[in-house]
Amino acid sequence: MRLGRFAVVFEPGDPPRTGTVSFYDPAGHALPEEFDELGECGELDLALPLDGPVAAWTLPVCAVPVGDAIRHLVALRDAEDVTPAAAFWSAVAVTGLHLAARGRLLPGVSPDGYDAWRVGPFDVADVERIRALAAAMPPEARAMPVDVAAEQLVLPEPEGLIRAFLDAVADTLPRIPAATWLAGDPRFTGLEPEPADDLADWAKEVSAGVDTGLRVALRLEGRGDLDTTPLTAVVRMRSLADPTLVSDAAALWEGDEHGLGEGATFEAMLAVRRAAAVWTPLGRLLDEAAPVELELLDEDLVDLLGGAEARLAAAGIDIEWPPQLSRELNARALVSSPPEPPAEVAAFFRSSVPMSLSWQLTLAGAPLTDAEMDLVAKSRPIVRLREQWVAVEPELARKSRERQLKPLKAYDALAATLIGSAEVEGERVEVVADGWLGALRERMAEPDGGPEPLEPPVALDGTLREYQLRGLRWLERMTSLGFGGCLADDMGLGKTVTVISLHLRRQADPASAGPTLVICPASVLGNWEREIRRFAPGTPVRRFHGTARSLDDLADGFVLTSYGTMRVDAGSLAAQDWAMVIADEAQYVKNRLSGTAKALREIPARARVALTGTPVENNLSELWAILDWTTPGLLDKVGTFRARWARPIEVDRDGATVERLSRLVRPFLMRRRKSDPGIAPELPPKTVTDHLVSLTGEQATLYQKVVAEVMAEIRASTTNIARRGLVLKLLVGLKQVCNHPAHYLKEPHGKLTGRSEKLQLLDDLLETILAEDGGALVFTQYVQMARLLERHLAERGVPAQLLHGGTPVPQREEMVRRFQAGDVPVFLLSLKAAGTGLNLTRADHVIHYDRWWNPAVEEQATDRAYRIGQTKPVQVHRLIAQGTLEDRIAALLESKRELADAVLTGGETALTELSDAELLRLVQLRDEG
Repeated sequence: MRLGRFAVVFEPGDPPRTGTVSFYDPAGHALPEEFDELGECGELDLALPLDGPVAAWTLPVCAVPVGDAIRHLVALRDAEDVTPAAAFWSAVAVTGLHLAARGRLLPGVSPDGYDAWRVGPFDVADVERIRALAAAMPPEARAMPVDVAAEQLVLPEPEGLIRAFLDAVADTLPRIPAATWLAGDPRFTGLEPEPADDLADWAKEVSAGVDTGLRVALRLEGRGDLDTTPLTAVVRMRSLADPTLVSDAAALWEGDEHGLGEGATFEAMLAVRRAAAVWTPLGRLLDEAAPVELELLDEDLVDLLGGAEARLAAAGIDIEWPPQLSRELNARALVSSPPEPPAEVAAFFRSSVPMSLSWQLTLAGAPLTDAEMDLVAKSRPIVRLREQWVAVEPELARKSRERQLKPLKAYDALAATLIGSAEVEGERVEVVADGWLGALRERMAEPDGGPEPLEPPVALDGTLREYQLRGLRWLERMTSLGFGGCLADDMGLGKTVTVISLHLRRQADPASAGPTLVICPASVLGNWEREIRRFAPGTPVRRFHGTARSLDDLADGFVLTSYGTMRVDAGSLAAQDWAMVIADEAQYVKNRLSGTAKALREIPARARVALTGTPVENNLSELWAILDWTTPGLLDKVGTFRARWARPIEVDRDGATVERLSRLVRPFLMRRRKSDPGIAPELPPKTVTDHLVSLTGEQATLYQKVVAEVMAEIRASTTNIARRGLVLKLLVGLKQVCNHPAHYLKEPHGKLTGRSEKLQLLDDLLETILAEDGGALVFTQYVQMARLLERHLAERGVPAQLLHGGTPVPQREEMVRRFQAGDVPVFLLSLKAAGTGLNLTRADHVIHYDRWWNPAVEEQATDRAYRIGQTKPVQVHRLIAQGTLEDRIAALLESKRELADAVLTGGETALTELSDAELLRLVQLRDEG
């Protein structure tokens, strides 16, 4: 139900939490039945300007208690097609939440004598926000229940209505046991109104000096040469009821017009006493009959600049500094480069040599000289610098005196300069670098490899697209520095030709020339060989694969091998002098503890490049594994990486840490998508459709049986390991039921037709696709299900072929050739075995028969068809069993789309940590009728 299309009115209550929010159709139509679950529905007489002047209208409405309405209103803030009244009250609700989050809550007694929290105290910005809302209030948001017999219908005053709603928010949110500590009385913890007349005097005391009366503000003035004439603090008074009202205290004592109301002089003396309790120097004002101004001593300024200003601000006491006094003196950390740049940049950072770190002061962003810092170190709280007066905080003076900090390891220094900040003495501060390190940082920070011109290699037989040329420029820059790089473009954007071009360019320099080893899945060995012969004719290329593999007489060309062969023959490969090693589909080595990843690390190379469309599939440790191979030491040891980066991001969801990690890895990882501006504009459109299908009666019975039986086992399990295993058993079993009963029941020769709506939908889709002479890729994560589909299509006479992990490499290549030639229109594929590396642009339809837990893996599979060379629009079909686990997982997957940029936590394994109740809610069969 889209609440945003209904108008909203608010009726205050006493106490405020008893107010109601009513939804109604601006056209006067009856409300949908769903509203019955939202609140109390009926008819109400409202004063509304529906078609002209304000008039009484009897409309169907749904009245919702404020406490329930708040979350609905807040949810509308980003919604589209929202009525003006709904959008308005949504903005007011968000304002109320912000005020509550800042602790702007006061306990008190309502006019009818009940316990009531209210919002306050306000600052100037709060009042201005409320007044801006009042000015923007649409007439239909001001409607109020009325007596139709009234002689005159008047809409309520906007600001008063808004404040009443904010009080209602404040009176609803803190109703928790901890509120006893805040209010000092248990009556303020429950939602039911309780008489509290006995607290009336106490409530007045709470308000006194908090949101009624006056508060001190100070305007500092320089009335001469600041080197010889002290600053003067002019006392001002600000109204707490309306913080926008402020007047010099002198106007109060002299009887001038000040607008602060009667009794202002008495309130002013109370305000001065309260301020003096926060900052002792203000106590000198109490010696005067009419406290107007205070001459500040140097020690007063030191105290003010050293923390008293913050304490005063926390107490609501504003300070206005003289305009001629700069407050722009700041400190940052400086990494000092060794005098001479290293001969081998990457080797220098891997050496972990210490790099000097020190404090550097800046004025308006410009660094001070050593002489200027010496002056600051010895100065009064006000110093003359660069033709202006500057306030010096005590901590800045200390940093000028104690400049040297603990040195950083070389890679830590590089990381700090790339991120632009670091933890120093317990605080996060800006970090810059001088000398060659500063120049290196600027060079590495250039997007797409920098502005320097770069021509494609002469030996390249082909034309690079502009974005590919930028990728080549970036790769050459990183490898020339001795660093590695991860080219993480979307599949199908031409990473292969970019790397071939890099090899050709490196052959022109004797220091970088030599053979390149390409390690890739066995299924794409043929693709690499074809691409090399196409784009670099004459360049030696051999396969180090199969029984007759050899490295004898190695030339400065390409050697292609599979991950499996590399793992077996790591010793032979490690004995060679490789100019460059390429790890294609680098997600194959994302597990740092695997034998494949360990073998890869044994192979030395002057340059290392990883290629992958998914640098992070399940967690950030996979990113560490890839970059620690391409650029060892950059991200420190894995335990340090997890504590410093992975835990704050994956567990705490810390956005600031995400941004810092992004800055650190950005120079070492180039990530581009097909949807990015200027990237592959010639690609046709891609349309993704989710097809919801019902379960057959047999499937529904099986589904409920699996849920009941395995949930019982889960509840009875006694160890975490056993429970996790049972949860995975449950999830896999239910997905198999959703696919087909024969899949779950392990009936390789059982009847297939009439038992699964998914299978029927697949038939319908393929019938349409084949009638239009199209080509289809059908992905499933289960080889067993793929074999059932293969049998089913054969029985129906549909030409199809199946590729899975056990398919030999030569047979794979022949299958790809036949599909691309149009000989076989339907290609059944195991997701894990065929989700990467294959070029299948003959397909204009991709069908995901069942959903994988990771959207990035699904997208990689889709990219077998949606890649450079595709000329037809691509239709992606995702089959989902409605009302089942698949349906809920489909919704969860949509929240994981930002995986490669930030975080993705764990697929099936993450679900094993759900409680029994949460798990049951996830898997139970629901009637979506």
